[in-house]
Amino acid sequence: VCNFMSHEKCFKHVKIPCSCIAPSLVRVPVAHCFGPPGHYKRKFCTVCRKSLESPAFRCEVCELHVHTDCILFACSDCRQCHQDGHQDHDTYHHHWREGNLSSSARCEVCKKTCGSSEVLSGMRCEWCGILAHAACYIIVTPECTFGRLRNMILPPSCVQLFSRNFSKLHCFRISENLQTESDEDDDVDGSTQGSAKDVQISTDSSKQTLKIFDGNDAVKRNQFRLISVPRIAKNEEVVEAALRAYYIIDDQQEYELQTFTQQALLSDDVINRNDAAEDSNLGSIFRESVPEAWIIRAKPKDEEVIRIYPAWLKVGMAYVSLRVNKDSTTQTVIKEVLPLLGRQTECLQNFKLVEVLMGSKQVQRMVLDDQELILNRLKDIRKTSIRQMNQTRFYIVENSKSIVRVNLFVGGLPPQLSSEEYTNILKDELAIKTNVVSVSHVYQAQGAVVLEISCFSEAERIYMLVKDTTVNDKPLNAVVIPEVMASKIPQNCCPLLVFVNPKSGGLKGRDLLYSFRKLLNPHQVFELTNGGPLPGFHTFSKVPSFRVLVCGGDGTVGWVLGALEEIRHKLVCSEPSVAILPLGTGNDLGRVLRWGAGYSGEDPYSILVSVDEADDVLMDRWTILLDAEEPAEGAENGVAEPEPPKIVQMNNYCGLGIDAELSLDFHHAREEEPGKFNSRFHNKGVYVKVGLQKISHTRNLHKDIKLQVDQHEVELPSIEGLIFINIPSWGSGADLWGSESDNRFEKPRIDDGLLEVVGVTGVVHMGQVQGGFRSGIRIAQGSYFRVTLLKPIPVQVDGEPWIQAPGQIIISAAGPKVHMLKKSKQKQKK
Repeated sequence: VCNFMSHEKCFKHVKIPCSCIAPSLVRVPVAHCFGPPGHYKRKFCTVCRKSLESPAFRCEVCELHVHTDCILFACSDCRQCHQDGHQDHDTYHHHWREGNLSSSARCEVCKKTCGSSEVLSGMRCEWCGILAHAACYIIVTPECTFGRLRNMILPPSCVQLFSRNFSKLHCFRISENLQTESDEDDDVDGSTQGSAKDVQISTDSSKQTLKIFDGNDAVKRNQFRLISVPRIAKNEEVVEAALRAYYIIDDQQEYELQTFTQQALLSDDVINRNDAAEDSNLGSIFRESVPEAWIIRAKPKDEEVIRIYPAWLKVGMAYVSLRVNKDSTTQTVIKEVLPLLGRQTECLQNFKLVEVLMGSKQVQRMVLDDQELILNRLKDIRKTSIRQMNQTRFYIVENSKSIVRVNLFVGGLPPQLSSEEYTNILKDELAIKTNVVSVSHVYQAQGAVVLEISCFSEAERIYMLVKDTTVNDKPLNAVVIPEVMASKIPQNCCPLLVFVNPKSGGLKGRDLLYSFRKLLNPHQVFELTNGGPLPGFHTFSKVPSFRVLVCGGDGTVGWVLGALEEIRHKLVCSEPSVAILPLGTGNDLGRVLRWGAGYSGEDPYSILVSVDEADDVLMDRWTILLDAEEPAEGAENGVAEPEPPKIVQMNNYCGLGIDAELSLDFHHAREEEPGKFNSRFHNKGVYVKVGLQKISHTRNLHKDIKLQVDQHEVELPSIEGLIFINIPSWGSGADLWGSESDNRFEKPRIDDGLLEVVGVTGVVHMGQVQGGFRSGIRIAQGSYFRVTLLKPIPVQVDGEPWIQAPGQIIISAAGPKVHMLKKSKQKQKK
């Protein structure tokens, strides 16, 4: 059925369930979260166990890899990363996933290698990462301690998310911009092409190829699988091959094949035009007309045995089997099941029967009506799809008064309004029903609110509608937010909040997002292009102690630190320490804190270990007030208001003149063709080219600005660029201040409350500083600066450039110093 291979000597130890029975062994079904199809080298499909050559899918949360064609048969046994409102267990068991281990993998039990590049072999726990042979993993104690990263992982028992109809991509905030247009079309293509690929259509005239549909649903979508059988095959053999193609191992006596001729297909208007061509092509091989199409049908039965799972009732057994006949209704089934579970004294009205369809992409639950005839229900499901019947099971559930609470973060609203004004905007734009929707948190400065919704369909409607809504020409964005139950977090646990900017620098963010979701709980990993840092900080607002990891360039780090500054008073842990994984072009702050010059593909696991061992250091931040006295250019008929004062935060450095001008030209080049700027090397090349074009220009910056440091006027030398530096690294690692000692100034530190002011004489001087041959011209050191601009001058702060109109610039220390994490010097213990 599933191409399982085993040595003869290993055969007696095999504990791997076949793809056809794996679903029946799952206690609590959890759907997978499939991202866009991609190419995965040297990986194997978990369903048919063959290698993945064509584009295939992988689950973004656990290590499941699967062919496009096999996705329908994937077992819904993903990691359970949150409670869905009903189950509640505090001990966690290992979550084993088979195969696709690296070649250096070693077994935890026997210490021999357990990876393989030839077949699917070896087991890995998706939480703690331990590896073991298929024969050895049963010896490992079942409780999982979450491994080396346990202090950083947000335990699943502390996270609650009512996710019923939201797809897994929405629950884990995985951006869908790469998703295909419609899942349905995707499935149709996949099934047709994939199945044709699997059965090599032989030119052997003794064989025939048949199209098999597994029910009305497959006919409607034109999804069939091809089987190849001998021309003289008996009817039972054909039925058996057909069932096996759908991973069903029931007794073939219970099924029959109905012919399904091409005419019937055409008359139902089911077949696509492009499919007709494919058929004529097959016809030429068989020297006959088209191979026939068949549907598998279940023979009618008078009685059946069904399994009832005691959902979250605390009982020892996995399920009870029950015989049902044509008179059995939901109510009679509940009546017969309760005594078997030792609940005979309880009232029937307290329980309901839930039908659960364990789809690989979505687990759907439906409460059955009291008078529903169970046998008819089974018959209808089988008529729709035999495979679907295989993935359907029944749960008996207590009627608890479950409170539905979906938290939706809505951003992009006008800032500085009151809670009532936001409610009115949402009423006008989204027609929200105030009886089930309330505003639970308001972030006025950022123009964002958190809605608490007590109805699934309303939550889903608002979520879908927000995506197409704009307020004041600004698109709104919505993020589904989990609820972290802070009281349940273990004492010594300090979860890591991860922000990844997939657009930074070398565009490595996408792979990192996947790795961090896999190594940690996906609920602690946030993509910054999806609502910015605020949803992440809001999610962690009640966590007593946490750390932050920012994956991005210096601009991204500044963005996150700025957001932290604004929301700090609303966090229980108001001063989380921040670590950096540098993805940008310059990464000066990352260099100073020893995180390196830029990410070059290190193992994400060892990065997390380094973050865990990093040292806490303090860093100054600065506020820059830009107050233009003259009106901006392009004012109509000469009468215009001056620009309002602008406030920006600075972490690394602020440059005026030539340095900012180069940044501005680079910025424009990147805006024009963003696709080309996907490698650090290319980005630097463009910088050099921009610089060379400016070598011959002379500007007299010292004549166009005045500088005052700590209330004293400072005479400026002849320079083209003036730079204020907070950290000892500028322009991708250059030391602008220089290392030689100087009696006039103190030795710079990142937490001394002082800024260093340095001048450069032009592009050539900047090049020499970059090469390490010279340093800049030391001008001053202080804690309060006033710069007067006499004409428009390019300005850049932490790599973000613009042209500043004439007026005043005031630089002073911002609020409290921030806690940063500096990579520890000693080598990690293996």
